Amino acid sequence: MPPTTANTITEHPASDSSKALLPWLVAVAFFMESLDTTILNTAVPSISAALHVGALSMKSVLASYTLALAVFIPISGWMADHFGTRKVFTSAIGLFTLGSLLCGLSPNIHLLVACRLLQGCGGAMMVPVGRLTLVRTFAKSELLRAMSFVSIPALVAPMLGPVAGGLIVAYFHWRVIFFLNIPIGLLGLLMVHLHLPDYREEHTDPLDIIGLILFGSGIALLSYVLEIFGEHALGTTEITLLLILSLTLLAGYWLHARRELHPLLQLTLLRIRTFRAAVSGGFFTRLGIGGVPFLLPLLYQLGLGYTPVQSGLLIMPQALGAMAIKPALTTILGRLGYRAVLISNTLVIGVLLILFATIGTHTPLWAILALAFVYGAFTSLQYTSMNTLVYADTTEAQASSASSIASTMQQMSISFGVAAAGLTTAFFLPQGNAAGAAVVHGIHKAFLALGALTVLSTIVFSGLKSTDGADVSQRKDPHVLPHGA
Repeated sequence: MPPTTANTITEHPASDSSKALLPWLVAVAFFMESLDTTILNTAVPSISAALHVGALSMKSVLASYTLALAVFIPISGWMADHFGTRKVFTSAIGLFTLGSLLCGLSPNIHLLVACRLLQGCGGAMMVPVGRLTLVRTFAKSELLRAMSFVSIPALVAPMLGPVAGGLIVAYFHWRVIFFLNIPIGLLGLLMVHLHLPDYREEHTDPLDIIGLILFGSGIALLSYVLEIFGEHALGTTEITLLLILSLTLLAGYWLHARRELHPLLQLTLLRIRTFRAAVSGGFFTRLGIGGVPFLLPLLYQLGLGYTPVQSGLLIMPQALGAMAIKPALTTILGRLGYRAVLISNTLVIGVLLILFATIGTHTPLWAILALAFVYGAFTSLQYTSMNTLVYADTTEAQASSASSIASTMQQMSISFGVAAAGLTTAFFLPQGNAAGAAVVHGIHKAFLALGALTVLSTIVFSGLKSTDGADVSQRKDPHVLPHGA
C-alpha cells in the first residue's frame, strides 16, 4: 500500500486479490464510458428516422452527454474525498447503467436527451475516481504498470465504436447500442462491491459552489460551442458571443480561485513542473491525436471509397499496436525517463500523422495496416506516459484535485481535437460536393497541419528534467555511478 496522509480513511482496504483485479475493474469501466462516446455516431441516421426527427436534431443527444461530462468531472475529486471512492464509483456505474437502460427505452428525443444527461453524470465520475483509486492503492513504483493497462480502453474504444455501431444498426436495433451497457454495468457493480477499496478524507473542505457555477457553466458552454462548431447551426456572431461568454466565465473562475481558500480545482498544482507538463503537454498533443478518429473514416470512406465496416477494420490495428507495446512500457520509461520518452515519442507521433497524408488510392493495404499498428503503439506509450506523470510529484492530499484537473483537460482536449480536425478539413476541402481525389487531397493537408501542431507540442515537454518522474518510472540517474565504480 502507498503511504497515506493522516486524514485519509481506508474503510475497505485492498487485499492482494482485489489489488490484482482493480486495474481490470477500472479498465472495464473506462472502456464502457469511452465506447459510449463513439458508438452512437454511426447510428445517428437510424435513430433520427426511428424517432421521426431530423438528423441535425440528434446533435442534442450527442452534446448532452458531453455537457454532463464537462460539468460533473470537476467535482468528482471532492465527491470522492467526501463520500469515499467506493460509494462514488458505485454510484457512477449505477447512474451510467440506469441511464443506458432508460436511453434504450426512450420513446422520443426529449426523453433520450434527458437520459443521456443522466448517463453523462455517471460517466463523468468513472474516469477521474477510477484513476484516483489506482493512485491511492498502488505505490508510485507500481503505478506505471497499473496505468498502462487501464489506458488501453481509451485507445481501443474509439476504434471499435464505429464498427460496433454499424453492425448493430445493420443487423439488430439501434436500442441495442444502449442495452449493451447493462450486463457490463451490472457485472461492474458486483465487482466493485467485492473488490474496490474505499478511501475518503476524514475532513473535507466545503464545496466551492461559486467556483462550480463559474467553472461548470464556462466549461459546459465551451463544450457546446465545440460540439456545434462548423455545422452552421448558429451564425458566426452567435458562436463568437457564446465563445466570449464561456471564456469570461472561465476567467472569472480563475480570479475567484486565486482568492478562494478552498477552490473547486487547485490551480496551484500547475506550479508543479511535472503536473504542468503532463496536463498542458497532454492537452496540445491530444489536439492532433484527437482528430484522427474524425479524419481517418473520412479519408477511407469519402476519399478511397471503403465501406464503414471496411474503414473500421483498417483502423483496428491501432488497438493491436496499443496492446502489443503494453508489456514494454515500464521498461522503456525505466530506461529512458519521462523527458526523453515524451519528447521523442511526440515527435514520432507527429511524423506518423504526416505519414497518414501519404495514403492514397495506390497505397498497398499492408502499408495502411502497418502504419495503423505503429501509430497505435506509440499513442499507447504517449497516453500512459502523460497519465502517470500527472501524479509523479503530487501528494496524497493533492491526488483528488489532480485527477479532476487532468480528466477535465483531457475531455476538453478531445473536443478541441475534433473541432481542430473539422476546422482544418473544412479549410482545405474544396467547396461543393467534393469526392474522390479532391477529398483525399484536402484531408491530406489536414493531417499535415495536425502533424505539425503535434511536433510543436514537444516544446512543452522540453521543460522537464531528466530525473522528473523517476519515482514512477523507477529510472536510475544515469549520472550517478554504481558504488565502487
